[in-house]
Amino acid sequence: MQTDPATRPADGTSRPTHGGVPMAGVGTMLASGLSTQLGAAIGSLAFPVLGPVGVVAVRQCVAAVVLLAVGRPRVRSFTRGQWGPVLVLAAVLGVVNLSLYTAIDRIGLGLAVTLEFLGPLAIALAGSRRRVDLGCAVLAAAGVVVLMRPRPTADYLGMGLALLAAACWAAYILLNRSIGQRFPGAEGTTAAAGLSALVYLPIGAFVVVHHSPSAGAVGAAVTAGILSSAMPFLADLFTLRRVPAAVFGLFMSVNPVFAAVIGVLVLGQNLDLPAWSSIAAIIAANAISILTKSRGG
Repeated sequence: MQTDPATRPADGTSRPTHGGVPMAGVGTMLASGLSTQLGAAIGSLAFPVLGPVGVVAVRQCVAAVVLLAVGRPRVRSFTRGQWGPVLVLAAVLGVVNLSLYTAIDRIGLGLAVTLEFLGPLAIALAGSRRRVDLGCAVLAAAGVVVLMRPRPTADYLGMGLALLAAACWAAYILLNRSIGQRFPGAEGTTAAAGLSALVYLPIGAFVVVHHSPSAGAVGAAVTAGILSSAMPFLADLFTLRRVPAAVFGLFMSVNPVFAAVIGVLVLGQNLDLPAWSSIAAIIAANAISILTKSRGG
């Protein structure tokens, strides 16, 4: 345990750090990843009643209520140039969650989240001319090839949906960069979350009316909205003010691990050795790339 001058608050006291990173930030990053994957697992328990579309609809609405209360976007002051990326981000938020949850329903939590993780990994490696990043890209690609290898039980539609979620996650990162330059705080992102929820609101109402879900199914979907959207979003805002972006990216690697373990323990979705090896390869590619960059490699 040590303290770093950069992590000392204005009152002169020191915050505990681990390797120069505030321990509060480390704890928040781990809690965010665990919350996201646990929420997805709980939400999937409602699939037999609501289906992935119904769960996503409830999740989007719940998340939007929480985020709009916190972000309080001043939409009347948005300019035409600001509305453009907000509308695109709203569409991306809707597609990423629907494609991911449908993929989870078809191929399981661990594999779906691992394939989705290729989105931020591709952003991290794109445009780099370092040999180590080329090696990381090859390592990640090898993991994907093993995951998607031909076999009788392979669900290529589910895998394709997970890759669509990965593409949406990459777009989310790029759009947030643009929105961050046009809006103060989280106004742009919370406005996009609200618009996405408006699209899903009639869908959710239709599902509820025609499926008459139990209180348990609705509760699972609501829990998914809180644990997988609202809490991680707020946690990430807290974290990014306290830790370097490279460290944040490194800790994002725990998401496929959490997803795979929770899939086994909570949902009984067992993975074979090649799948675990693929998950390890994709995580290692991200970790090696980020660690070598942070050390000037």
